[in-house]
Amino acid sequence: MSGSRGVGRGNYRNPCLTMHQPWASLLVHGIKRIEGRSWPAPLTGRLWIHAASKIPEPDTIKAMEDFYRAIYAMNGITDLKFPEHYPVSRLLGCVEVVGCVKREELTNWEEVPESVRLEGQTDYCWLCEQPQKLIIPFEMRGYQGVYNLEKKIFEAAMRGLSPVNGPQTVKFPLPNPDDNFSLKPGSLAARFHGTTRSAVEKTARVDAAIAGARAAATQFLKKDQNKSFVAHQKSSVQNDDVLDADKTGVSASKIPTDSITVAGASKRRYVLCTSSSKDSGHEQSLHRTVKPQFEAPSKLFAAAMKHLQ
Repeated sequence: MSGSRGVGRGNYRNPCLTMHQPWASLLVHGIKRIEGRSWPAPLTGRLWIHAASKIPEPDTIKAMEDFYRAIYAMNGITDLKFPEHYPVSRLLGCVEVVGCVKREELTNWEEVPESVRLEGQTDYCWLCEQPQKLIIPFEMRGYQGVYNLEKKIFEAAMRGLSPVNGPQTVKFPLPNPDDNFSLKPGSLAARFHGTTRSAVEKTARVDAAIAGARAAATQFLKKDQNKSFVAHQKSSVQNDDVLDADKTGVSASKIPTDSITVAGASKRRYVLCTSSSKDSGHEQSLHRTVKPQFEAPSKLFAAAMKHLQ
């Protein structure tokens, strides 16, 4: 990989990360240098950045732009050019992840600019360099966590990349210059042990900007946790909770093509899902299953069963 310090990909071929806006564009445009996560980076090397589908609120955009204005001002940079647009459901570009350190390591790392140290607001800080953006962002679907780009998307994206000159180019120094993978959680801790390191002296403006940025990020954190909980609940349905339509005692010919709420085993509420396909001009009933519907009231079940009878 040209320009990369080294590649530690694990099982990833063309790794991609879906991020909410405006964070995704701020990273690809070189304004954001630290990608904060609650888990350590699983790779080093090129990481593609995809923008999630949620349109960012104007207040969220303002809070994050104010945050970066305030922290860059700590290094005397006051003329920031923010993205004109924050597109959603698009592959935006890529960055080089050169390592990952813990928050306390970054905030005490005097070899990097104050503005970078102030970006350390999460447990783990992914260190990002060499941003590149797509001249024409690709529309695509994203996924949770780090995942591989489809080969055809990757090949097309490689042809449309354009280097980005951020407002303050940062090169993160390696603890061990002979080891491209030496920037990892705990790798800087020994440097700080027994020494006096001062945190960045913050102004009232910076404190206010950090508070605003945290509030903006928290709204997504809560929503993502709720989505994860719902997904976990749905995936935890046991095998005896998934019933064939034939076992419900309802004739297949009487099952409408839309979903009908019915009650199932284990005292849960379910949705009877049906599907059909055309085979030689005739509709052929396919597998019908009963899946959980946690919000379906029992009155709807009774009405549905009455309709079937």
